[in-house]
Amino acid sequence: MKIAIIGGGPGGYVAAIRAAQLNAEVTLIEKEHLGGTCLNKGCIPTKVFLQTAGEYENVKNNFKDYGIKITGVELDWNQLQKRKTKIIRKLVAGVDALLRNNKVNKIIGEGSFLNKNQIEVIKSDGTRQLVDFDYAIIATGSEPAVIPIPGVDLPGVITSDELLSLKEIPKSMVIIGGGVIGSEFAAVYSAAGCQVTIVEMLPNIVANMDQDIVEPLKDKFIKSGVEIYTDTKVVSISESSEGLTVNTLSKGQERIFTAEKVLMSIGRKPVTENLSLEKVGVKTSKGAVLVNKSMQTNIPNIYAIGDCIGGVMLAHVASAEGIVAVESIMNKKSNIDFKTIPYCVYTNPELAGVGLTESQARERGYNVKTGIFPMYINGKAMIESKSEGLVKYVIDEGTGEVLGLHMAGPNATELIVEGALALRLEATIEEITSTIHAHPTVGEALHEAAHAVYGNAIHIPK
Repeated sequence: MKIAIIGGGPGGYVAAIRAAQLNAEVTLIEKEHLGGTCLNKGCIPTKVFLQTAGEYENVKNNFKDYGIKITGVELDWNQLQKRKTKIIRKLVAGVDALLRNNKVNKIIGEGSFLNKNQIEVIKSDGTRQLVDFDYAIIATGSEPAVIPIPGVDLPGVITSDELLSLKEIPKSMVIIGGGVIGSEFAAVYSAAGCQVTIVEMLPNIVANMDQDIVEPLKDKFIKSGVEIYTDTKVVSISESSEGLTVNTLSKGQERIFTAEKVLMSIGRKPVTENLSLEKVGVKTSKGAVLVNKSMQTNIPNIYAIGDCIGGVMLAHVASAEGIVAVESIMNKKSNIDFKTIPYCVYTNPELAGVGLTESQARERGYNVKTGIFPMYINGKAMIESKSEGLVKYVIDEGTGEVLGLHMAGPNATELIVEGALALRLEATIEEITSTIHAHPTVGEALHEAAHAVYGNAIHIPK
């Protein structure tokens, strides 16, 4: 069985390794760097920045209270960039080693379909190589989307790709889009001393998450000097003596913002243009490859996974889809449950959610009960000086089944796995409350929030 995979990101390389484990002959085609956007221009470098920003804020704001006296604290931007590059290289090398270990044939070059059983690869040196396959998996990822308005091509209007490689911290920045990416960069650059303004067209920032857990992040942003303007549409960008001018409309009123840099952070779009999909008849919609639940396209021996199919554009989702695609090709039943996808924002406080938000559950007709426990009561959160946030369960009152778990606070992105497992096992809230949680931990807040569903939280005063 010959399987060819186009794209070496977290979808493609995971699919390649899983296929090799199932004894397929695998060829992985990657046009630039193994690890894709996630390792090179997304998940990993942004988290390196956020880790530094969090530690820097901690040293400045909390160490004196801890009993640690430090003077002359500075943020070394060049060293941060070097550390980012070092970590990326190490992880990319790790992926390369895993592929070799699994005897995956790797080709660096840009692949496109010649027919339903052949891919042509144009290598960086201009030479061409043909790859024959029985099955192919498209895993070409996504790229930053840009709104078609006047001024988007001006110098200083950048996407997340360029923002990660700035040689110095800008004095001011307008971020167009207050989603996950925009919020994470707002956290980084505001901590570094940049004056940040978020302009969001929707009524809320991070609109895909339960708004109860987004509120602590909004409060933290406002306290740290980040300006947030929601229900605001950007109509144009122009140059001025002060730098760049962002012209907006909010409920019929014009508002103007000026900044040194403008970050375009309105989301991402699938990368499918140069695959010659028309030669094999693979169907797309608005650039996204159409697939069924097995990740199969309308062409039976061609599959697609990850950001290039649209939908949930997350690295861990791409990896899971890669496994589904390979196991479907190899006639193995895949047991992945896509209801358990965690959504994470690595700001301070961290945000994490899995399952239905309260509003989603009500819209679907559930008789909803919720349980909330605030972080400021949690001892471990106090010790870590991270007492902003809360834990919130959404349950079906009739059955007690956990429908969703949503958190804001320390280690939320790690602890959310408890909620994902609860959803996968169709756990009830009683099963959460009857599970002993260690003390002192932030995880105790999950236990207390579960008790709070029926008004039995031990540490919430009546």
